[in-house]
Amino acid sequence: MQVILQEDIEKLGARGDVVNVAEGYARNYLLPRRLALEASTGNLKRLEKIRTALAKRTATERSGAEKQAELLKDVTLTFSRKAGENDQLFGSVTAGDIAEALAAQGFEVDKRRIDIAEPIKVVGQYEVTAKLVHGVTTTFKVNVSRQG
Repeated sequence: MQVILQEDIEKLGARGDVVNVAEGYARNYLLPRRLALEASTGNLKRLEKIRTALAKRTATERSGAEKQAELLKDVTLTFSRKAGENDQLFGSVTAGDIAEALAAQGFEVDKRRIDIAEPIKVVGQYEVTAKLVHGVTTTFKVNVSRQG
């Protein structure tokens, strides 16, 4: 089934692209979440108008994301957790914890866009990458200390 993407979808395509996907994926995931439009003849004729509207929206979102990335570069988050021997944490610091801490400081970053390979389980200082939108990424510091 062909669909026109309305949002960037990792490993599938960018906004405005016409891509082939399985019917179930389109019907059950992309279309209900308004991530894509069905590539009907009417929608394909309107594709240029859709692309210009998406390009304008992308430009404004990108400029906002670049400003947010500049501010995020200087952010340092500090977490205090209980730890045992060898500075091993009881529990961990996850992308969700980092997203909540960023929200407390006024930054809206979805936890799925915070790039940590696995939850942080050892006391220390870490560089964390956040993929904001449309190829705009930034790194910031996360300090995990022993709760005392």
